[in-house]
Amino acid sequence: MPRIKLCFLWHMHQPLYKDLVTGEYRLPWARLHALKDYYGMVKILDEFPEIHQTFNLVPSLLLQIEDYASGKASDPFLRLALKKAEDLEPGERDFILRYFFQANAEHAIGRFPRYAELLRIMQQCGMNTACAAASFDPQMIRDLQVLSQLAWFDEEYLRNDGGIRDLLARGRDFTAQDQALAGSKQLQALANVIPVYRDFYKTGQIELSVSAFYHPILPLVCDSNIANVSHPYIPLPAQFSYPGDAEEQLSRARSDFKERFGTAPAGLWPSEGSVSDKTLEIAAKLGFQWTASDDGVLARTLEQPVAAENTYRPYLWRRGGSEIKIVFRDHRLSDLIGFVYSRMDAEEAAAHFIGELRKNCAPILKAGGDALIPIIMDGENAWESYPENGRPFLRALYSRISADSQMQALTISEGLRTTEPRALSHIFPGSWIDANFDIWIGSDEDNRAWGQLLRARKAYDEVMRSARAAAIPAAQKQTAWEELLIAEGSDWCWWYGPEHSSANRPEFDQLYRDHLANMYRLLGLDPPEELSQPNLKEAEVALHDQPSGLIEPNIDGVLSPRNEWADGGRYRIDNRSGPMHGQPPLIRELLYGSDGRNVFLGIELNERPVGGPAFEFRVRLRGGDDNRFSMRISAGEPGTAAIETDLPAGAVNGATNDLCEIRISMNALGLKPGEPFFLQLAIYRDGLPVAHLPDHGELQLLSTPMTAFAF
Repeated sequence: MPRIKLCFLWHMHQPLYKDLVTGEYRLPWARLHALKDYYGMVKILDEFPEIHQTFNLVPSLLLQIEDYASGKASDPFLRLALKKAEDLEPGERDFILRYFFQANAEHAIGRFPRYAELLRIMQQCGMNTACAAASFDPQMIRDLQVLSQLAWFDEEYLRNDGGIRDLLARGRDFTAQDQALAGSKQLQALANVIPVYRDFYKTGQIELSVSAFYHPILPLVCDSNIANVSHPYIPLPAQFSYPGDAEEQLSRARSDFKERFGTAPAGLWPSEGSVSDKTLEIAAKLGFQWTASDDGVLARTLEQPVAAENTYRPYLWRRGGSEIKIVFRDHRLSDLIGFVYSRMDAEEAAAHFIGELRKNCAPILKAGGDALIPIIMDGENAWESYPENGRPFLRALYSRISADSQMQALTISEGLRTTEPRALSHIFPGSWIDANFDIWIGSDEDNRAWGQLLRARKAYDEVMRSARAAAIPAAQKQTAWEELLIAEGSDWCWWYGPEHSSANRPEFDQLYRDHLANMYRLLGLDPPEELSQPNLKEAEVALHDQPSGLIEPNIDGVLSPRNEWADGGRYRIDNRSGPMHGQPPLIRELLYGSDGRNVFLGIELNERPVGGPAFEFRVRLRGGDDNRFSMRISAGEPGTAAIETDLPAGAVNGATNDLCEIRISMNALGLKPGEPFFLQLAIYRDGLPVAHLPDHGELQLLSTPMTAFAF
């Protein structure tokens, strides 16, 4: 019987947050994701012995986990989480209030009532730490210190660890002893991460693969000008071309893996699925048996559209005596898990995924062939948007796969052993994002960073060739080399340029420049002045314009005249992604306002709501006296809309055409002029949630021209 062979690869990665000179970790994300994701993603497979998977572990991540588990690592976030609230300096309290709410508001903070209560107090202060400082007494600060750590623990620990369960049962009024307990439990949890991978690897239920040691974009390290192949005429910095560095990053990853797990890895997930003929040649030379990329890269390689009959099979790249097998991820199915299913019921989402699989595979199975489907994605960041860290969804999905006699969940090596590859003599250079390298090179910020790296790399070579090198201690020269390799990592340029946004962008920028400055100092050189200046030039856009007057738009789905919304409020959507790169936002902006009797909403999309796929707008409103209402607006013929709502008859009307326009009676909402109302918007297309505003929580708006806050 023809089979559907599912090959999940979960990529586990965080950049090196450690300053090699001071020994301090600048940011906490390796520690926090190790608590929340890495252990539980493997441990859940105890419940599903038939499910085999591949996990990709980046060596620089494993170094950090080991550092924390041994108690050697220190970061200011952990240090202040464990310091007695009464002993905190004013600057330390400010740091806690600024950074200890950096978690998913709905699924991390919202599941702890006291944590959600503290967030509401911060929101009432507009997330302003100076304003909030007067509202937070030492007990509130200590509760925040403890809960901000518990929110990152894996479900396994939240449910099964007696000490943590006790803290959760009390929920508030924590003591200094509770702070210490939260710290010691973290060390215990972190110490279990690498052993659980080792144990499952030994049983054969999982395969482990690696990426280059510090996660560089290998094609760009080999030759940054290759970006012009995938995107002709993109502005580029001076050429960076150090294929020897790329080979060392791969060789060290391979050696590190063998030392940790006893055997050399068969597989390589090249950072961000970035491939070129040169990088495949290096990987094959070092002994890697397989690698992977994205179906967009395959489509450009074959010069054909993305198609299941091409994607659902392995390939054998062979050139000049070198060869390596390669699989290509199903981009759409991987992104459904990454960005869509978090908003759906777990069983419904799992059923949809299986249904899409069957639909895609049907022609292949009907022709008598097997279908090998690589699902490759980030194994950590997606789960923050899921209830209970995604575990209900994974259980629902794995249960369905296990019960289906036509489906197998295999490691990539297992899948390759059972499927004949197709020959390739060339690979199109690109990454999993748009089959190019635009995320990491081409913008002013990116190119500035590459220029700094190139000058540092040349300075290193000059010193190593000079007579001065003999006078520099060997340990310093090695640390300087490490700093260069770290700076070649992909994560610094992930946050440069216009594509991604993070509250920690300044810290990433500072750490990148410090890695390079450290290299100069270790070699006895003065760092260039440019490394003391921020690389960040892309300003964060102001998203929210408040209403300046009353409005009375015609509800016809057309911005005609355009100025009918001119005095209303405007909430624009930031085009930047976060840690995970998704599709450009569907929602362009939200228009809103009032005539004193009604609230008006205008929802502009980056696609026309009518004349294409069926859109459904789901709006939830919270008005006066906490009254809650919902409505569903289905786009129909231009200028019309079908509305289902629990508001009274006649309280709502709407229309869709160029945009979706809605009128809602303020009296029906229980809303008086000057009072805020709260909005949640979800847009569905073909039954799937494809856009949300805001990402989490509610948008607080004032219909009349007074101060409004969005959070």
